[in-house]
Amino acid sequence: MRNVLFISHGSPSLTISEHPARDFLVELGQRLPRPRGALVVSAHFETPTLTLGGAAQPQTLHDFHGFPQVMYQQRYPAPGLPDIAERLSAQLSAHGIEARVDSKRPLDHGIWSPLSLVWPEADVPLLPVSVPMALGDNERLALAAQLGRFAEREELWLIGSGSATHNLGDRKPGDARPDAWAQAFHDWSRDVAERGDLAALGDWQRRAPHARHAHPTPEHFLPLLMAVGALEGAPMTTLHESFMFGNLSMLCLAASATADTLAA
Repeated sequence: MRNVLFISHGSPSLTISEHPARDFLVELGQRLPRPRGALVVSAHFETPTLTLGGAAQPQTLHDFHGFPQVMYQQRYPAPGLPDIAERLSAQLSAHGIEARVDSKRPLDHGIWSPLSLVWPEADVPLLPVSVPMALGDNERLALAAQLGRFAEREELWLIGSGSATHNLGDRKPGDARPDAWAQAFHDWSRDVAERGDLAALGDWQRRAPHARHAHPTPEHFLPLLMAVGALEGAPMTTLHESFMFGNLSMLCLAASATADTLAA
């Protein structure tokens, strides 16, 4: 079974703040079966071509500034998957996909901040996967399909951590209602994922409403694109919808098979 999640990770302060998305992630962890491990595509791990985190015990990276001191004291000591990172790199290279292993890559906050709510005991081994910025969107979809097949063979999950909308320059007070542009892009992203519409995703910057305003830079959308791509056209199910700061979408999605385990 191909288990895939997309999590909008929001602000790092979600770990210490009250918000419906925080409540959802805590409950999600209580309901999900515990995976053997997970590949995690993070918006905060940008590289030209694909890089895989291969640390045996990754450090916790506090890649943000201006937050309360307690945020910098948090640690998420989830183990890594170095042997699997090397095996995945070799298999991708055999398919003509450039991939390297970074044996010191820490867990950035796109990984540890949401997953510390889902799996607070840090007992699920994690393999960080970069967003390959030099590739085109259709190349990323093809890469994601390879990642999905590998994860399924290895009985691992694939998780994308980003945000369905991400324009921090236009954020509003915390209790503001969603901006119309943000709601429109959020709805488009949700509907495309629910259809498994790879053609629309491959052309999202032209087809999606307000795409350039929703994502002045694309790195937070690409984990969603790769999560859908990992399912090769199979539909996803919406698990949660809310907003922070008036336009930061907290959309969360799962492969339909993964969502069925929650219903069960």
